[in-house]
Amino acid sequence: MKVEIIARDAIKPSSPTPDHLRNLQFSFLDQIATPVFMPMVFFYPIEYCDVNVGNFKRTERLKESLSETLTRFYPLAGRVKNNAFIDCNDEGVHFVQARVKSQLSDVVRRPEPDQLNKLLPYELDNVGDLILAIQVNVFDCGGMAIGVCISHKIADALSLIMFLNNWAATARGNIDTDTVSPRFDLATLFPPRSISGFKPSTGIIKDKIVTRRFVFSASVIAALRAKYADNGGSGELQRRPTRIEALSAFIWSRFMATTQGKPDPEKLYTVLHAVNLRTRMDPPLPQYYFGNISRFALALPSISSEEECFGIVNEVRDAISKIDGDYVRKLQEGNGHLNFMKERAEKITKGEVVSFSFTSLCRFPLYETDFGWGKPIWVGSASLTFKNLVVFMDTSSSGGIEAWINMKEKDMARFESDEELLAFVCSAPDP
Repeated sequence: MKVEIIARDAIKPSSPTPDHLRNLQFSFLDQIATPVFMPMVFFYPIEYCDVNVGNFKRTERLKESLSETLTRFYPLAGRVKNNAFIDCNDEGVHFVQARVKSQLSDVVRRPEPDQLNKLLPYELDNVGDLILAIQVNVFDCGGMAIGVCISHKIADALSLIMFLNNWAATARGNIDTDTVSPRFDLATLFPPRSISGFKPSTGIIKDKIVTRRFVFSASVIAALRAKYADNGGSGELQRRPTRIEALSAFIWSRFMATTQGKPDPEKLYTVLHAVNLRTRMDPPLPQYYFGNISRFALALPSISSEEECFGIVNEVRDAISKIDGDYVRKLQEGNGHLNFMKERAEKITKGEVVSFSFTSLCRFPLYETDFGWGKPIWVGSASLTFKNLVVFMDTSSSGGIEAWINMKEKDMARFESDEELLAFVCSAPDP
């Protein structure tokens, strides 16, 4: 897939940001966030588009509506300073226009994650002081893919989707009914502090990372939920695993079986799940709060048990249940979490931890991103910069789930050849 850049621009807010809003202090959670771009690519085939509106007009509509949206999401047009604050200087969002020498249908039919990175404006670890960058890609067939990169220093996935759906609503002309006014005062809830001795970039590696997309049908997911149901438990433990719990247990078990051999008693094996803190605070935080408002629940699977998946379903569920109001208060008040992060980073650097992480975008309104020419036919991610990371996304229909799995090249070669894994994966994983 050949991609040719034809124009670059900087989109600024349609109204200048007032002086009293020029400096946005980072929250503690922003300070410790990893300095990478989070990617998303939205695909719109030509048949979705009004034949009377060409791609030039569609691109101009995207620019104009983005400029209007940035008046509400003004920090996104600024620049990060010293991992401490955003200078909301209206310098603008980088906006790239590109031509793709390919058919959109070919890319969607058999997506290759590393090729999708070409539809993004920057390499994901080249974040610098930028916050948001967008690339509008027009295919030979006339279809369009919108690639979005947002800095993890200011946003979690829910914040990104909030922005995208506000931008889309503005493009449709539905500003009064389908947009919200985001809140950016997260530093008042999670005050910044000195993070001396901690490097937020820990975990980004330059080793060859390979990303593969595995699709699991609704029927397969139901079978896995039944497979990992704990019939021997009582009370809460009798509850069937959720879709994400069951898929996570299955993927982690196949990772362990194919790449780790006999577990090393000298190493610490961990499973992490991203958890949205908004609903777990006391009182709950409204969804329109923008920023990094999520943390990872940490489970330590027992590697001495012969039990299927080492009981990982219950251990993950227990870990997530501990992310509650008390957890958030400790996060707000003390240095305990920072000290834990420093210790963990040191162990990771020394190779003492084998970590596997999951983050889920399932049930998020990704497929509601309609800029005025229809909802996307497919929404994809890209090849990321972290090993042993899984991103779950809903399929466009039929209730399935896509697992975007990132591993070191040699581990992926073993993992993707595993017969037990392949027995559960869709043989023709079309979006």
